[in-house]
Amino acid sequence: MSSFYQNLRIIVVGYGNIGKYAADAVIAAPDLDLTGIVWTSKTKEKPSEINGIPVIDDVQAIWPVDAALLCVPSRNVEEEAVKYLELGIPTVDSFDIHSDIYGLKTRLTPVCQKNQVSSIISAGWDPGLDSVIRAMMQLSVPRGVTYTNFGPGMSMGHTVAAKKIEGVKDAMSVTIPLGTGIHRRMVYVETKPGADFAAIQAKIKADPYFVHDETHVIKTDNLDSLMDVSHGTLIERRGVSGITANQRLEFNMKINNPALTAQIMAACARAVIRQKPSAYTMIEIPPVDFVLGTPEEIIKSLV
Repeated sequence: MSSFYQNLRIIVVGYGNIGKYAADAVIAAPDLDLTGIVWTSKTKEKPSEINGIPVIDDVQAIWPVDAALLCVPSRNVEEEAVKYLELGIPTVDSFDIHSDIYGLKTRLTPVCQKNQVSSIISAGWDPGLDSVIRAMMQLSVPRGVTYTNFGPGMSMGHTVAAKKIEGVKDAMSVTIPLGTGIHRRMVYVETKPGADFAAIQAKIKADPYFVHDETHVIKTDNLDSLMDVSHGTLIERRGVSGITANQRLEFNMKINNPALTAQIMAACARAVIRQKPSAYTMIEIPPVDFVLGTPEEIIKSLV
């Protein structure tokens, strides 16, 4: 299968849970080349290369670059995106703070337009793929209600937020679906010596990632024995098509969380360079732009 573009030069910014899988996804794609990994960790020693791929501090050392996959915590996305957009490099991120997605879009759009480059924000499975599924369900059943039920499984964004709490040595947040879009958060933490566990509990429960859900913070001495990156989604919509009631749509998947997020980000690397300068969410982009191949090939194989 051919493509609009061949050998797009991609960098992965950050090499944590998602960054490692993003590197794999880019390497596996026949039309993408992993040009380098930008090291962002301040606590781990930077290797000179990973699996033959150079590890760099300055992207200009491997110029030119066609797109950057920003595999950094959501709270660092905006700063990193602005930096690369101002260099004229399209960006893709997995920003997952739902209440601020539109805000991020409006803040990055003028940066994109000033530098004549595009950005795809919140590219993952939720937000991202699930957002597209919800849009398809709503156009099929215009009047009704949609429930998105996550888990059971590890939430990457919530886990990162818990790890940032003062006194936490390591953490994992597990999402438990209770039905009709309601969730329980089970947060397992290893504390640093002398840390006040009660204070840690209070700070986690007050964090914007957790404040709207039932949250339980549990102390553990062996987080490795609990670690599991599996996750899933059940999306249900019930309502009316035209004047016909009792329509019910359902989408269900069980996944490796960071692997699917990274795969979708890699697909967005194709799409981001095809857009006019602006910041986009995935529901604003034609699905054909994400898939390997020309529009003619994709239409013939999928329609």
